[in-house]
Amino acid sequence: MSIERRNHPEPPPEDCYVYLNDRLVNKKDAVVSVYDHGFLYGDGIYETMRVYNGNVFMFDKHLERLSRSADLIALALPKKIEDIKTAVYETLKANGHPEASVRISVTRGYGEVGLDPDLCVSPTLVIMVHRFKEYPKLFREKGVKVMISETRRNYRRALNPEIKSHNFLNNILARIEAKKGDYFEAIMLNYEELLAEGTVSNIFFIKNGELFTPSVDVGILDGVTRDIIIRLAGKLGLGVREGRFSSDYIETADEVFISNSLMEIMPVTVVGDKKVSSGDVGLLTKRLFKAYREQVMAFVERVR
Repeated sequence: MSIERRNHPEPPPEDCYVYLNDRLVNKKDAVVSVYDHGFLYGDGIYETMRVYNGNVFMFDKHLERLSRSADLIALALPKKIEDIKTAVYETLKANGHPEASVRISVTRGYGEVGLDPDLCVSPTLVIMVHRFKEYPKLFREKGVKVMISETRRNYRRALNPEIKSHNFLNNILARIEAKKGDYFEAIMLNYEELLAEGTVSNIFFIKNGELFTPSVDVGILDGVTRDIIIRLAGKLGLGVREGRFSSDYIETADEVFISNSLMEIMPVTVVGDKKVSSGDVGLLTKRLFKAYREQVMAFVERVR
């Protein structure tokens, strides 16, 4: 399965609109200064959300996390949360995509060269919308391949994973490994050689009918979709254990899957060069995906 067949946002058309600071602008006019500290130093934060039938799923949770990230890097958001929400829906309406992905980015802003945050007068806000294209059906039916990366996840006391930061080089290096090996995703270990997370996903595995996932204190982002899955597992009567696990756990698991807001729940049937169980998508993974989609559909009906 070639990694090139994975889902990517479609290139935006020439007449698409981006929200930049305080207004909608055409794609070709959506530019920021080379002196923006988001460009110079990766000094910024972001959130990516999925839109179903014109409505942003788990919007408040994502905005809460955006606020937390801002607080953790001492960055004042340029708008109130309700005003950011309004700007997102303005951008969605302008682009006309009922099924979409949304990315909110906030950087430290324009300033002279130097690490001092006070060099920047005001933050830069960017909201981008892309039409969402479903992942290939084959991925859901047959599962995807992942690898254990040689690149270790950032040490949490060096760069707190609770900050959803523009500083993504750690993940990019792991993604390069995956791309070279033709894997869908790279799973990263922490400095203690414990399972952490994928480059853009959380990792779950099932053994003897129980759901396992690395705990936040291992050094991972507390994914919004991750939290939903944990709650759904409880409702389905599955035991859930958040803990500290070596890579051996997923290599010997009955079922494995990864998750994020865009892919939802993606089954994994190969880890490295080993098939997970029989190499088929597991029944409990299917049940959890069905329950997740039911929650999404209930949300769509509720806000219609």
